[in-house]
Amino acid sequence: MTWWAVEVRVGEQERPRLAAWLVNETGQAVEERDDGWVVSFAEDSSAAESMRARVAKAFPPTTEIALRSLDAVDWSTKWRDGLGPRRVGRLTVVPSWVSYRRELDEAVVVMDPETAFGSGEHGSTRAALRLLSESLVPGQLVLDLGSGSGILAIAAARLGARRAIGIEVDEEAVPVAVRNAAINGVADRAQFMAGDAAELAQLLGPADLLLSNILRTVNVTLLPAIRAALRPGGIAIFSGMEEAEAGEFRAALSVAEFTIRDEVTDSGWWAVAASRP
Repeated sequence: MTWWAVEVRVGEQERPRLAAWLVNETGQAVEERDDGWVVSFAEDSSAAESMRARVAKAFPPTTEIALRSLDAVDWSTKWRDGLGPRRVGRLTVVPSWVSYRRELDEAVVVMDPETAFGSGEHGSTRAALRLLSESLVPGQLVLDLGSGSGILAIAAARLGARRAIGIEVDEEAVPVAVRNAAINGVADRAQFMAGDAAELAQLLGPADLLLSNILRTVNVTLLPAIRAALRPGGIAIFSGMEEAEAGEFRAALSVAEFTIRDEVTDSGWWAVAASRP
């Protein structure tokens, strides 16, 4: 099988939306190059041509699209190239295949995302990690909605949470998160379960801090359940949204009577920490 690269270039303001669209359409990660091109991948020339047509339809006529065949490589491990330790707030995220010597007072999270979302390389994950490192107080109960690889719940445990519980709708992601928790030595404080976040969060609360790194529309839908799952004064960290969506979500937070405490952006992705009354 010959894989193909589907290279797309749009205006700078459109790049975050393009990257998110490609991930949603293909279920694969994308490469965002410094020269402005966003690269996705297709299994053969037919799939590449089909993706070219879909991109051209979804984005403006000025969009540039190029296709090129790729040399035969083992893509199950090739994606690891170039990934290394990344410092985010009080945390350092280290890929499991990289040798790293921890400083004495450093909080390190070792990640092997496998097929689950969340390696610390995506802007939405980094933004959530930064707010988490600034907001969490040791001894707190933390809930993580849409936990994926488990990176946020594991980070919470490494930062001193007495318990962090991840809820994930994708059952296949849960064993990945469980293994990652064991690798990090926090399996006793970071647990994961499959199910509906709106239902389980309220049963598991009241939480001191809650994370929701999901799409804006889902975050808006979950706001009543998130408020019910938090103790009064508890903090919710919302991520998974592009900068252009910030205004709409701020308005939704206001209607739900949340008070914004902090906001960060990372590579076009926006996250916010807000407290419930």
